[in-house]
Amino acid sequence: MTHDTTASLHLPRALALLPLAAALLAAAPAHADTGKLLLTGGVSTVEGAAGGGLTPWAVIGSQATEGETGISAFVSRATTQDYGLSVVGAAVGIDDRVELSIARQDFNTGITGTLLGLPGLHLKQNIVGAKLRVAGDAVLDSDTLMPQIAVGVQVKSLQRSGLDGTLAALGAKRDGVDVYVSATKLFLAQGLLVNGTLRATRANQNGLLGHGATLGGADNGYELQPEISVAYLLSRNVAVGFEYRAMPNKLQRAGAAAGLGNGLRADDWKDIFIAWAPSKNVSLTAAYVDLGRIVPATTNGKKQTGVYLSAQVAF
Repeated sequence: MTHDTTASLHLPRALALLPLAAALLAAAPAHADTGKLLLTGGVSTVEGAAGGGLTPWAVIGSQATEGETGISAFVSRATTQDYGLSVVGAAVGIDDRVELSIARQDFNTGITGTLLGLPGLHLKQNIVGAKLRVAGDAVLDSDTLMPQIAVGVQVKSLQRSGLDGTLAALGAKRDGVDVYVSATKLFLAQGLLVNGTLRATRANQNGLLGHGATLGGADNGYELQPEISVAYLLSRNVAVGFEYRAMPNKLQRAGAAAGLGNGLRADDWKDIFIAWAPSKNVSLTAAYVDLGRIVPATTNGKKQTGVYLSAQVAF
C-alpha cells in the first residue's frame, strides 16, 4: 500500500479541536511562574498524560512545582503506511502531585475503512485521565535509588461510527477504563531517565478498536501490560530515547471465530524519539514509530511504521 498522502490535511481538523483543550485550561486557577528543569516534566502522550509519546510517566505535567498550578496543551500527529492519528489535548498539574488531563484522538482508518465499504472512516476517541503522585520526587531524589511513583486512571470513550456493528459482533465495547502505576527514576548527574509502567487494560489498539472481545470465547478480562521508557539528555534541552508498550491481543481469537484467521492480531508499540525544549514553555518531539500490525487482514499483514510529531506548550 502507499503512504498516507492525506496526513497533512487532517492536522487542521485536529487544531479545530483546541476549544476542547481550552475548556480544561480554563479550569486552572493559577499558572506556575517558576517551573521545573527542562524536560523533567516529560512531554504529552497520545492519551494526554505526561510522559513520553506512547506511555505515561510518574511525573506530573506542566511547569508547576510544589504550591503551584500549571497548565499544558499539545497537538500530535502520527502517520504510517496505511493509517493516520491526530491528537489534541491539555492537562492541569496541581501542587506537583495531581494531574488532570483530556485528549481527543482522531484515527484515519485508511485502506481498512475502504475495504469495509466505509471510505474516509475516522474513529474518534475521548480520553479523560487523572494521575496522583504517591511517593518520591524525581528531582529531589535523583541522588538516591528512590523513584517517583504515581497511580493513574484513563477513561476512554469511542464515538459512534460506521464500525459500531463490527465491534458489537466481535463483542467489543466502545467504552473502557485503564488503570496504571508508573515509577520514574531520574539520574540527574548522569542525564538519564528510566520509567516503568504497569497497565491494567482491556483496550484494543489503545481503545480505538474498542475494549475486550467475547466472540469465539475470547478472553474478555483485564490484562497487565508492561511499558518501558528510557531517555538520555544530550544537553540541558535535548533528550533522545526509546519506548516500548505491550498491547493486549484480545481481538485475535474473536477475529478467528469470524473467519479472519489472524486478521485482527495486534502487536506491541515501540518508538525511538528526540525531544527538544527551545524554552521552558515549549517542547517539540519527533519519533520513528513501529506500531506493529493493525488489522492485518486489510493491510497484507505489514507492520505499521512511520513518523510521529508533537508540539507542547506548558506553563
